[in-house]
Formats: sequence, structure tokens, C-alpha cells
Amino acid sequence: MAGPRQLAAAGRARPGARGEGEPALKLLFAGTPAPAVPALQALLAGDHDVVAVLTRPDARAGRGRREVRSPVAQAADAAGVPVLQPPSPRDPAFLEEFAALGVDCAPVVAYGALVPPAALDVPVHGWVNLHFSLLPAWRGAAPVQHALMAGDEVTGACTFRLEQGLDTGPVYGVVTEEVRPRDTAGDLLERLAVSGAGLLVATLDGIADGSLEPVPQPAEGISLAPKVETADARVDWALPAHVVDRRVRGVTPAPGAWTTWRGERLRLGPVEPLPTSLGLAPGEVSVGASGVLVGTGRGCVRLGQVQPAGKKLLPAPDWARGARPADGERVGA
Repeated sequence: MAGPRQLAAAGRARPGARGEGEPALKLLFAGTPAPAVPALQALLAGDHDVVAVLTRPDARAGRGRREVRSPVAQAADAAGVPVLQPPSPRDPAFLEEFAALGVDCAPVVAYGALVPPAALDVPVHGWVNLHFSLLPAWRGAAPVQHALMAGDEVTGACTFRLEQGLDTGPVYGVVTEEVRPRDTAGDLLERLAVSGAGLLVATLDGIADGSLEPVPQPAEGISLAPKVETADARVDWALPAHVVDRRVRGVTPAPGAWTTWRGERLRLGPVEPLPTSLGLAPGEVSVGASGVLVGTGRGCVRLGQVQPAGKKLLPAPDWARGARPADGERVGA
């Protein structure tokens, strides 16, 4: 796996290097979900001064609908860093408080809201976004999911200066990551969160000592990665088995692949593609010594774990023993 030293492959490095005694940056860190936590922790352990954290407001979650702080807010609380949670970054009170902090730069990792123009130019070094793709590929909210669903063999993370366009800003640096054959979106994002944290620290070091400048993104190779909704995670059994496989892995763990069974939703864990269809029509279920198989447009897949509506996740053979699929019965019908 490539490390943060790849940063110069994107940004233009100036002569000189950051040394002891050089001024650190005063930072506002913006982020919300768990993949942003490694970056925050890396910055807190480094030379720069994280004076505040910006994250989304507490949200109700779980059966009790209790308010829960974001993973980034919890990490900031544990480190004793002040947390800002405006309903929107456009909120005038937040913009006033942000300006008063006098930060040099605002690193951002999956904050979850658009930064308004009024805030972009407040820090002298702007906002530096850690994005989990190799821009200009997969601009948008779900780059890791789309990279997996598209069958990319290599992806990565990059740092770039935030501007008003969607992930269009000039790039400081990149790290690359090989996509493993059985990676889920969760697996891949977990690795990128760690390698990306190192890249972000290296980028801020280069900005602090003046050794790094961003370069514009290429005009070619642009692709978009909009948020993956629950409806997008429904399995289309008419697709070839290898495509079904990577689409299921691309939406695991969230929003989670699903199909229907006897009129109710059936959630699916990762599946295993098989080269032969065994004569099964798309969606047709077969239960035997080889496990629970489902036909696709070309080949078939072996189900791993499934979750019937209102029940816990369980191995597909255990589900089939209770469901007792009839000959020719199909999922997704």
C-alpha cells in the first residue's frame, strides 16, 4: 500500500522541508462519521493545533430514538477539544464564531454538509478536503461504494483545496489502495481512512512549511459518485453473477443489499459468484449440499448471510431450513 510520500505526485513540492521549530497550523477540523476519526486523531497527535471541531448535530438513533453524538464529536469530547454543531454551516452565528477562531486552515473529512462561500476564504490556507477516491474519478458523496460497484481494481484517497464546485478543487496529494477481491465498502473505507489520515497530516505539513502547492485536476476521467440510497441497493438478479457480487459488496454495510422474499424484504450479506448457473433462472433459489444458490443473468451466486424482516442476521442455510423454498421459487419476484 502506498503511503503519504506519494503526496508530491499530485502537488508541486517547493524546495525545503518542514523542520523543528517551524510554526504549526491552527486548525478547525470538520468531520462527522467514523471514517473521519483516524484523521482527527492523527492531527491531534501531531504538531498542528486543533482548536475546535465542526460536526453535524446530535441525531436520534436506535430503537429508543435517543440523541447520539457523531463519532467525531465523541472523539473530540474524549480529547477535550471544543465541538461546534451548528444546524448548518451557513448559520450566521457559526460563521461569526468561525471567523473569531482565527484558524489558518480547516481540514475536512466527510463532514456531511456543503461549506458555504462565506466560509471558504476565512482561513488563509482555505479548507483542505480528504476525499476517498483518486480525483477526478468518483466525485461525490459515495466514492468508495461506486468504485467497488464499478469493479475498479485500484482506488485511493486524495487531499484537495475545497472550492464551490463538487470535489473540483486542485489536488495536493494522493495515496493509492488496491481493491481486494472480497472487499466490502466497509473494509476498503476502513483502510483508506487510515492511509488517508497520514496523507492529510503530510499535506498540512507541506502547507505549513510552504513546500507544497496544489495542482488542477485533469479535465479527463471525471466520474460521479452520488449518495447510494436504499432503493439503489436492491439486487437486480438479471445482472451477471460477478456484477451482483460487486454491487452487494459495494453497499455493505450501508445501506445494505436487499431483495424480496414472499413479499417481504430480505437483507443480504456478501455473496459468492459461481461460474455456472446450474440451470437456474434469474432469482431462482436452489437449496442443497452446496448451500443456498440464486440464479442470475449469467452464472449464479451462493448466499452468505441473510436477514429476514424483523429478525437477526443468520446463515443462509439456516434461513432456508425455515423458509423451505419450493422448486422454482424466486427471490425478488
